[in-house]
Amino acid sequence: MDVLYFAWVRERIGIPKERVDSSAATVMDLVNELRAREDRYAAAFEDVSALRVAIDQELADFDAPLDGVREVAFFPPMTGG
Repeated sequence: MDVLYFAWVRERIGIPKERVDSSAATVMDLVNELRAREDRYAAAFEDVSALRVAIDQELADFDAPLDGVREVAFFPPMTGG
């Protein structure tokens, strides 16, 4: 699946997008796999309460299943003016 990173998540990891082969069943499982990769991922996903996630361009929860998913995007909450 493609994993996209936005805003400070992208800055901490250092890339905007990557292809990830994962056996994760849920978004949180994927986060745990990414955290275990390197310190930069651990820093980006240190506090998931400060993150939002979209699955195939639809907002989702961290317990959402990943079966058949093509794209997961991580980003901070957006505020409007």
